[in-house]
Amino acid sequence: MKPKVFLTVLYRFLEAVVGMTFDCLRIYEKGAGVMGVDIRELLPKDTEGRLRIIQETVPGRQITLAHVITSPKPIVYRKLGLNPDIDFERSAIGIITVTPSESAVIGADIAIKSGDVYLGFVDRFSGTLILTGRISSVESALQAVIHYFQNELGYATCPLTKK
Repeated sequence: MKPKVFLTVLYRFLEAVVGMTFDCLRIYEKGAGVMGVDIRELLPKDTEGRLRIIQETVPGRQITLAHVITSPKPIVYRKLGLNPDIDFERSAIGIITVTPSESAVIGADIAIKSGDVYLGFVDRFSGTLILTGRISSVESALQAVIHYFQNELGYATCPLTKK
């Protein structure tokens, strides 16, 4: 199946099932996928001719990122506004992002209660949660958050990654 035909079929299916229009697929369907057509010509512009781009978050219940940064350099702590007065050799920074964003508050509570970690940052508007502590403590706290959100709240979760 050709890409344009596939996207047209996908667009029609999603429109029928979900009941929403998908402008990005409609733009492609109008010819953006054909060589020689500049996609910028098809995008909406404001009164001064500037591209108008709207970023939206899709409501859902999910953990979209869960990562442990092991043994970060002191500059990473400073740039994030975290406490650099700790033992960097055995330290870690844990990051989780969740939607809806207010869920970060629940995640912070679970993480703090689950082990010896420090709350570096929590933002109920972006859904970001940052923890610090020893590698094993941060990893354990993030696993506890993922487990609770998945099993008790029914969230879609991603695997915990570590580097």
